[in-house]
Amino acid sequence: MNASPTERPVYLDNQATTRCDPRVLETMLPWFSEEYGNPHSLDHAMGLRAEAAIEKARGQVAAMIGAEPREIVFTSGATESSNIAIKGVARFARRMNTPRRRIISSAIEHKCVLQCVADAAEFGLEPVILPVGRDGLVQPNELAEALREPTLLVSIMAVNNEIGVIQDVRRLAALSRAAGALFHTDAPQAIGKIGLDAEAAGIDLLSLSGHKIYGPKGVGALYVRRRPRVRLDPIFSGGGQERGLRPGTLPTPLAVGLGEAARIAAAEMQTEATRIGGLAARLLEKLRREIPGVRLNGSAEARIPGNLSVTFPEASAASLMARAPGLCVSVGSACTSAEVEPSHVLTAIGLTREEAARTLRVGIGRFNSAADIDYAAACLGAAHAASLPAQV
Repeated sequence: MNASPTERPVYLDNQATTRCDPRVLETMLPWFSEEYGNPHSLDHAMGLRAEAAIEKARGQVAAMIGAEPREIVFTSGATESSNIAIKGVARFARRMNTPRRRIISSAIEHKCVLQCVADAAEFGLEPVILPVGRDGLVQPNELAEALREPTLLVSIMAVNNEIGVIQDVRRLAALSRAAGALFHTDAPQAIGKIGLDAEAAGIDLLSLSGHKIYGPKGVGALYVRRRPRVRLDPIFSGGGQERGLRPGTLPTPLAVGLGEAARIAAAEMQTEATRIGGLAARLLEKLRREIPGVRLNGSAEARIPGNLSVTFPEASAASLMARAPGLCVSVGSACTSAEVEPSHVLTAIGLTREEAARTLRVGIGRFNSAADIDYAAACLGAAHAASLPAQV
């Protein structure tokens, strides 16, 4: 088998997390050391400088998604953002005794969102989960039918974390708004990869995460529309920071890192998408040549450039990974890979348990090269051949 292009394993799991861009790290470093002021201590120079850094980062995140800086609430990541959004809307609706009692999502959402939607039943809401087809796309007519009942919130992810499909959030948000429902999108896999303008798309709430766009782990943001204003009740108690929605001292280095990652993503998205898309096409072509019968999961057209969810014709994903230790790919979402059960996303698009067990997710990113792609194709081709029963 060919040697790895470097001494390190070839990392092709960029939907799980990304390497922190050196430019981001360089921007963060001073805020860990000499600039250690509390951004909420506004009575002295160091606190004021930290606050200014936070607000600059807030503006950078806002610019990336077509929002106003004051619509950005810093959080620890997309999971926390989605909890604040979904449960905050539900809590406010219960307090105001709104007659809208339905909350709609899809069968392929991140488990965080699915659990939040299920938890909404505690607030008197009726969870409705829409199916998807083999392409992984939510059908607008099915959403429109579900919206015939008075609906409080629709939560549909912009890009799926396992199969990489892009939902038509503009159309789905328009249907939701026309029916009087709020629209939330879980978007950590979308930002920096596709153009996503929250204002233009009619999105009311949007969750994002730093470590999916070559920023640090442990920081994210929630977009909360101001006009017309989206009302949330806090799910945390504390000092009132971040518009009262996310109390606690903000981590200045992490927020600065997220801001710089957002700036880079906005500036380089188009050229990066073209390059990464070319690498993905190269890998898929090589895999199909090495292993006839490899199948791409999800829409071939409506997908982010760097994601390939592929089902192999015979060998299990576990056996492939065991025979390719120099390659970092995933059998599914990193949040569920410890479970024995097949991915809920793969079963939702119609794969059997056995097919799901033969599926790998490959995530190509900013720091991957053509040499990485060629190595991955050779590794997986050799691993698949070695996994087959010997011919008698």
